[in-house]
Amino acid sequence: MLIEPTDVASYSVYDRVKNRPEELLAQDIIEAEAEAALITGHRFEDSLYDPLPGKVKLALVKLAQYFALVNSDESASSSYQYEKMGDYSYTVSGEGRIQRPEVYHLLEEFIKPGYVPESSRLKVRSL
Repeated sequence: MLIEPTDVASYSVYDRVKNRPEELLAQDIIEAEAEAALITGHRFEDSLYDPLPGKVKLALVKLAQYFALVNSDESASSSYQYEKMGDYSYTVSGEGRIQRPEVYHLLEEFIKPGYVPESSRLKVRSL
């Protein structure tokens, strides 16, 4: 893993993330790393990323926190529309889902040259 469960727990202001078992946070981190790889086209395993750049680490921690909140039982029944704690805030959609953090701006300088995510490729059929 590129980040540790303790990184996520120490970053988060949410008790349900701080108190989440490390093995579950590790699974949330795996999801975060997969999401970052989908955005950038690589998994940051090259020695070029040792140590891991701060922007990448922050993006991974934010994504892991998001997955921890979404994957926890409480988040499914949450009724918050908006909550602010200090200088951090999050929004829950009307369906009780926390919105995915926007991390593209943190990862854009690390996108593999020429990489186009599969979902953004245009599929054309012949006439």
